Amino acid sequence: MRSAFRPAATCVAATAIGIGFPLLAAPVAHAEDPAPDLVVSALPAAAPKPGEVYDRSVSVTNKGTAAADGLTFRIRLTRGLDFPAHVDGCTYSTDADQVGQALCRLDTVVEPGASVTVPVRFKALPKALMEAVEYGTSPTGAVPGEGYDDSYRLLNLTADSTADLHAEGDLAEGAPGSRVTVTATLRNDGPGWIRNQQSDDQPALMVRIPKGTVAVEVPEDCQPFGIDGPTGPSEPGHPVYVCSPADHTFEVDQSLDYPFVLKIGKKAEDTQGAVTVSSVYGIHPDFDKNPANDTAYLNVDVTRDGDPGTSTSGGGTNGGDSGDGGTTSSGGGNDPHGQSTGGSGTTGTTGTTGTTGATGTTGTTGASGTSGTSGASGSGGSLAATGSDGMPVLAAGAVAVTAIGGLVLAAVRRRPAGK
Repeated sequence: MRSAFRPAATCVAATAIGIGFPLLAAPVAHAEDPAPDLVVSALPAAAPKPGEVYDRSVSVTNKGTAAADGLTFRIRLTRGLDFPAHVDGCTYSTDADQVGQALCRLDTVVEPGASVTVPVRFKALPKALMEAVEYGTSPTGAVPGEGYDDSYRLLNLTADSTADLHAEGDLAEGAPGSRVTVTATLRNDGPGWIRNQQSDDQPALMVRIPKGTVAVEVPEDCQPFGIDGPTGPSEPGHPVYVCSPADHTFEVDQSLDYPFVLKIGKKAEDTQGAVTVSSVYGIHPDFDKNPANDTAYLNVDVTRDGDPGTSTSGGGTNGGDSGDGGTTSSGGGNDPHGQSTGGSGTTGTTGTTGTTGATGTTGTTGASGTSGTSGASGSGGSLAATGSDGMPVLAAGAVAVTAIGGLVLAAVRRRPAGK
């Protein structure tokens, strides 16, 4: 894993100087000039559990020809790590990127060939996962600059933890030729935060556009996806996209929303695309151990003029049987936005039945051909609507209506057995 710390500005400057001037123009170091050359030993690798304290020591050895009169030792920790306690002689701070720092002054003389031992202690926070530790001094013992060498080192470590990435879909409805917006969402349910700038575990969301639609507006952080990785910059018109944060940093409980504007084809039917937890290169991240919430769906319900009723569903609920003239769409995934609406009953002269699409609620019509309407669905189903329009009924027709209504109800009750 590449360091999560800021790039080394001094290294860039040094490179520019080296390119711009001949080698002879640089000051020549004479072998007889005595100078200290401090070298720091490497910390052993580790995979601490959240809450665990890492407590090791390093040796600072003077391999130069002059004594180092004191030294400044620096430790930097990424945001999933922290210092277990503050030590006298050290100054602590946190920068804008949430990197913690301890700058410690050791008032000791390190003679040529001698060594001193310096402790390096840090603890893994509950959100620890992909972490980095900078530690050391400069060759002379002054405050270290940026970049790494034998006197200032970097330790990359992965905590013994996980991060659960969670995919969420969406539902939209529109007529052929119209444009609709669906939002694909990636959420980090933790417990670990993520910052990965090098390996194939960079967090991402794979988005497959619903068949029969075309992506005409695409988020900037979403690139077309080829066989095993992104194929170019963000642009409309591709069937598959991979979306990821620009700096590959993903905090715990953070959600990333990627809205896509789709144009529905003129011959399109109800259709569905998918969103899947992935990495930038199409590989499932090793740190995600819960595949149950890795896939959700982008549902597009296509409506047309003259449709007596439309039933839509989402959020992992499948559509039910369609009613007379009603249409259904299948839901799926972790879409929390889907709702179901019933279709309308048909008109008739002797009292016909109308059934809804998704809810299965039955409505009955009156004898004069009034169309029945469905009741609202509940978590355990709802009672059927009576079909009455609330108008007073003449006493002379009451018996006939009751008789016909009884026949209709009997027919409705028999329908499930006939299926």
